[in-house]
Amino acid sequence: MKKNILKNIVLIGGGHSHAIVLKLFGIYPVLGINLILITPDQYTPYSGMLPGHIAEFYNYKQCHIDLKNLCRFANTQLYLDRVIGLDLKNNQVLCANQSAVDFDILSIDIGSTPGKFSVSGAAEYTIAAKPVAQLLQHWDKLRANVVTNLPKTLSIGIVGGGAGGVELALSMQAGLQNWGIDNLQVHLWQRSSQLMPNYHLSVRGIMEKVLINKGVKLHLGETVDAVAPNQEKLEIKCESGLIVECDQVYWVTQASAADWVRDSGIGTDEQGFILVDDYLQSVTHPHIFAAGDIATIINYHLPKAGVFAVRQGKPLYENLRRMILGKSLISYQPQKTYLSLISTGDGRALATRGNLTLPPHQLLWYWKDWIDRRFMNQFHHHGKP
Repeated sequence: MKKNILKNIVLIGGGHSHAIVLKLFGIYPVLGINLILITPDQYTPYSGMLPGHIAEFYNYKQCHIDLKNLCRFANTQLYLDRVIGLDLKNNQVLCANQSAVDFDILSIDIGSTPGKFSVSGAAEYTIAAKPVAQLLQHWDKLRANVVTNLPKTLSIGIVGGGAGGVELALSMQAGLQNWGIDNLQVHLWQRSSQLMPNYHLSVRGIMEKVLINKGVKLHLGETVDAVAPNQEKLEIKCESGLIVECDQVYWVTQASAADWVRDSGIGTDEQGFILVDDYLQSVTHPHIFAAGDIATIINYHLPKAGVFAVRQGKPLYENLRRMILGKSLISYQPQKTYLSLISTGDGRALATRGNLTLPPHQLLWYWKDWIDRRFMNQFHHHGKP
C-alpha cells in the first residue's frame, strides 16, 4: 500500500551533491515522495575549507554542514548509520546498525578514500585523509597532546603529492606552528618526479618553490612501499632504499571506492567507482544515481574534485524529481575549465584556470574565502543555492 502512495528516494552519503539536492527539495518540494538520507555523521565537511580549518582560519562549525538541520528543512528522514551493502534484487540498502531500508530510487554520494592497502603497513599505521571525520579526530587528538605536552620536536609525513597532499602539508605546518611547535619537520612524498601532476606546469613549479621556501622536505620520484613502527616512531620505507622516521603519517594518494560499492553488483570501473551516463544514472541500474567522487561519468575524464560535485547537485535533484514525475531526464555538462584556488596555509592562495596561473597572494585568499563562505551560507541560512 505504501508504494502506491509514496516513492522512497534514498540518498546514501552526505557529500556536496546530496547537500545541494536536500536544499533544493526543501525549497522546491515534490509531492508523493519519502526522502531518506543515510550517512554515518551528522556533520559533513566542505572540502574547500578543510585546509583553512587545519591551518586555524575556520572553526569546525564554519566548515561543516549540519545534515540534521538540512534534513529537517527538506522534510527528510535522517538515519545516522553506516551502509555495508545493497540488496539489488529487493531494492534495499543494508546498514550496520538497523534493518534494511527499502528504496524505489537510490542516489549515492559517499566520496572516496585514499587507496593504501597495497602498501605494507599503510592501513595499520597511517591516517587517511578521507573520510575527513576520522582525519579530524586524529588531528584534534594530536593538538590536545601538543597543547598539554609541548614536544621539543615533531615530524609529520604526508604520502601523496597531488593538490590534496600539498594543501594538507602546508595547512598542517601552519596549524602546528600556531600551536607553538618550533622544531617541526614536514615530509611530503610523491611517486612522480613532479608535484601535482594533474595541474599546469606553472602551478607545479610555483607550489614546489612555496614548499621548499617553507622548509617542507620533498621526496619526489620516491615510491613508498612500506610503513612500519620503530619504537615510538614510524619508518617510511621507499623502493629506492630511503628510510625516513616520522611521528605521524597521513595518506593522501589516489582515490579508491568503498568495498561495498564494488561488491554491490552495480556497474563500476576498475577502481570500483560507479559508472554513470550524462544523466548521473547508473549504466546498469537506471533507478540508481551517483554523483561526486564515487561516480565515473563514462563520457568524460573528470578528476575527483569537489568543484564537480558541487555542480552536479542541481542536475541530480532535477533528475530525481523528473524520474518520480515520469519526465525525461536532463544531461549534466561539466565545465571544460574551472578555477582552482589552492591555499598555502599562510593567508595566501594560488589561482589557476586552464593555462593561466596567478602566484600566491593575500587577495586571492580573500577571494577563495569569499567563495567558500558564500557556498556555506546557503546551508546555514537556508537561502536559495
